[in-house]
Amino acid sequence: MSSLDQKILRGITWNHTRGYLPMAATAQRFHELHPEVTLQWSVRSLQAFADEPLARLAESFDLLVIDHPSIGVAAEEGLLAPLDSLLDAEFLSGQAAHSVGTSHRSYAHEGRQWALAIDAAAPISGWRPDLLDGADAAVPQNWEELLELAKRGLVIVPGLAIDSLMHLYMLCAAAGEEPFHFGDRFVSREAGVRALRILRELLLLCDPACLKRNPIRTWEALASGGRAAYCPFAYGYSNYSRRGYAPHVLEVGGLVHFDKQTELRSVLGGAGIAVSKKCALPDIAAAYARMVASPECQRTLYFDSGGQPGHRSAWVDEETNRRANGFFEKTLSTLDQTLLRPRFNGYLVFQDAAAPLVHQYLVSGGSEIELLAKLDRLLKTERHLSAKGIV
Repeated sequence: MSSLDQKILRGITWNHTRGYLPMAATAQRFHELHPEVTLQWSVRSLQAFADEPLARLAESFDLLVIDHPSIGVAAEEGLLAPLDSLLDAEFLSGQAAHSVGTSHRSYAHEGRQWALAIDAAAPISGWRPDLLDGADAAVPQNWEELLELAKRGLVIVPGLAIDSLMHLYMLCAAAGEEPFHFGDRFVSREAGVRALRILRELLLLCDPACLKRNPIRTWEALASGGRAAYCPFAYGYSNYSRRGYAPHVLEVGGLVHFDKQTELRSVLGGAGIAVSKKCALPDIAAAYARMVASPECQRTLYFDSGGQPGHRSAWVDEETNRRANGFFEKTLSTLDQTLLRPRFNGYLVFQDAAAPLVHQYLVSGGSEIELLAKLDRLLKTERHLSAKGIV
């Protein structure tokens, strides 16, 4: 076959084993099945995955691995091709029926499906049994026990700006009020102040290096060495529960109870695969996305290549759990209970501005009331600009 006959599609994902290798492996297999098609995957950092403008990526790439809060802007600005116009209803219904938590629904907006949930994740707990045993310590079951463990220097938490903001969402919900349910108000002063104070109390008990770590660096540190033995919440990576990936295999589980009645509910993450509206070969791109999201691929090639599947069948599969030290079965209920971030056009602008404000408070302290007022003003501005069609 001549090079002139080749159809080339370019994709962008994030730079980690979990983000890149399954895309490279599935691209190779798709090429073997369809020799006339070549898929080329590029990577960006985890931070860029969270906040790089989707409009810029959709101009340059045919396939995009994205975070669900970008769906609002993608839909309203026509950046992506609606997959319900490229894939049959039966396949999409199957994806919805086998979603991990609200992963599939998180990529829907205004009656259209804009991406397929190929990766599911949320903050979970993880620990080193050898280090806990060596310290004569147990896995904490509630917030008080977590603080006691942190006072002994045994707790590690990802504390970068974006992670700190997600922790705040989780703790506001635990304090009685989910954020963003009050119009232009981020959360009530009572719940917000309580959440901020207890989050800062925990982080002050941890190594200051935590404030510079994302989930990947946190799991790497936990799995590689050091004194910290337990992480109470970080976006889960099944790679660290597999033999041979890091020096130590991690145990994982759900989240501690905030109080006697309330178990923490973390914030949904994961990733979806989308087709750019600028893609010249949307049918082929959608066919590839369908293959990647299929239950057969998710349980086998996608997982085998280091991926963290988004299809529920892979999370309950005996073989994936055997090879990942039970990662999926031990954390599935946590993902099923997650909070869903807003997807209105303008939310990502709020997130990008709010995260460093929360991080600065955690580092330096200050007035919780003033911080919450700033978050309210940011939210009000972005909601109103969105309503006017400005963002």
